[in-house]
Amino acid sequence: MVSVQAALESFRLSRAIGVVSLLAILVGCSDEQAAVAVEPVRPVKVVEVTEPDTGRRMEYSGSVKARTQMALGFRVNGKITERLVDVGQHVKPGDVLARLDATDYGLSVRSAEANLSAARKQEEIAALARRRAETLASKNVASRSELEQAVLSHDQAISSREAAEASLEQARNQVAYTELKSDMSGIVTLIGADIGQVVASGTPVVHVAVDGAKEAQIAVPETDITHFTVGKTVKVRFWSHSDLELEGSIREVSGSADPQSRTFAVRVSLPEDPQILLGMTATVEAVEQRKLSTYDVPLASLGERDGHTIVWVVDRGTSLVHAKKVTVSDFSDHGARLSEGVSTGDVVVAAGTQFMKDDMKVKLPEQFELVSSAPEGNDDAALR
Repeated sequence: MVSVQAALESFRLSRAIGVVSLLAILVGCSDEQAAVAVEPVRPVKVVEVTEPDTGRRMEYSGSVKARTQMALGFRVNGKITERLVDVGQHVKPGDVLARLDATDYGLSVRSAEANLSAARKQEEIAALARRRAETLASKNVASRSELEQAVLSHDQAISSREAAEASLEQARNQVAYTELKSDMSGIVTLIGADIGQVVASGTPVVHVAVDGAKEAQIAVPETDITHFTVGKTVKVRFWSHSDLELEGSIREVSGSADPQSRTFAVRVSLPEDPQILLGMTATVEAVEQRKLSTYDVPLASLGERDGHTIVWVVDRGTSLVHAKKVTVSDFSDHGARLSEGVSTGDVVVAAGTQFMKDDMKVKLPEQFELVSSAPEGNDDAALR
């Protein structure tokens, strides 16, 4: 009787132990499934890789000038008695701009006319003497030496008359030079001398900007002058016309720096446009040409694995991330420039790269837009 009861108790104990083991197994499976089920989908900050940067943009301000500018001055000395134009006035070829006192030059003309009259009389006398000598010589009355002397005197009289004619023409030219005339059509931009002032020949009196092609002139420091070459295409904007942007071409680069500012003068040819006026403020934008195109990404997007620099790229379709080895070309104020490893349109993790692993599922921001690479720390731009 005792052995039967002991067997029954042993059976009950074995059954209890089996039930407990089964419950433990069931609890373990439930915990494992729960662990798998609650694995988080990590939200990430991302940026869209934009078009490659082909070079640094340089902007310099200058002013609009005429391609051809004339500094007109008198060809003779004298005192200015009249100024017939003002700044901003349009002039045409032949227009008189200013006049000098021509009194002394008029006297020179009278003197030259008198000298010419005397030379002509002397030539007539010498011609009569020559003809007489030739007649006497033909009759063997005058010697050959007397004939030669008469011919020589006549030739000298002719030369004296020609010199007097040239002197008279020169004197008349001097009178004409007392009027300063415009050679081409243009706009008066500056008056260098005024009525009552005594000027020397060649002194600039009136400055004229010739009608026609216009240019923008800028001053470029020596650190950037190598990027400005003749024929290079640049963009030109104007302060007075914010919506006007023209394409210009560099026509001239100064061969030496200004001794005061240590900058080089660069002139940019502009296309014809009626909105462009002389003196307007112009901004010239040029792009530094690089051998390699680079893509900008934030510094926080860079990571390292196996001694290589990497970024984590998100697959748009599956929201899985995977590492891409990249080559850093250089650094900018806003992040790093990559020359290899990424392309336009790639979605790159911008922060928290230390938590990433291959094929990890991430959650992209809602209504994700194509955004430019933002500076490190600019979370607002990254999460747009």
